[in-house]
Amino acid sequence: MNLNQKLSKIQSSLKAKKSKFNSFGKYNYRSAEDILEALKPYLIEHDVTVIINESLHDLNGEFIMESHAIISNGDDEIQAVAIVAVDMNQKGMNAPQKFGSASSYGKKYALGNLFLIDDTADSDATNNHSHKTAVKKPVLGGDALVKAKAAIKSGKFTVEDVKSKYEVTPDILKTLE
Repeated sequence: MNLNQKLSKIQSSLKAKKSKFNSFGKYNYRSAEDILEALKPYLIEHDVTVIINESLHDLNGEFIMESHAIISNGDDEIQAVAIVAVDMNQKGMNAPQKFGSASSYGKKYALGNLFLIDDTADSDATNNHSHKTAVKKPVLGGDALVKAKAAIKSGKFTVEDVKSKYEVTPDILKTLE
């Protein structure tokens, strides 16, 4: 079984519970740790590993945390990315807490993107905490990438059509063009 098939099997059956409760907003939510806990049995079953890499970028004085969730079978890897701004104006937190919060969110959403965890019913995803949020497109990868390549090759879709529906990394863009 190739990595795409293994990932697809995990995506279709993984369930991550919402073990945390936000007493201020009165809702349950899942953390990156909840996702990782639910994921561990699948790693052994499908002989894959998952790692999360993070990098911090200074964008004109604003810090951006980039989290990459990567699944690998030792030969191939598939990754999903989440980008989170570090809110340095967040009241009630010291600097390490602000960076830690952005890191936690980045990990959670990178894992959610990789394993197709649907957060639409999650209050944490819908509660904007008085901030405006943008709708995120899913990152193109896995079976969707295979289908997109075929659709472009057949002339059914253009690269621009795919980019309008999916977040496309520069490396993936090169394979599509």
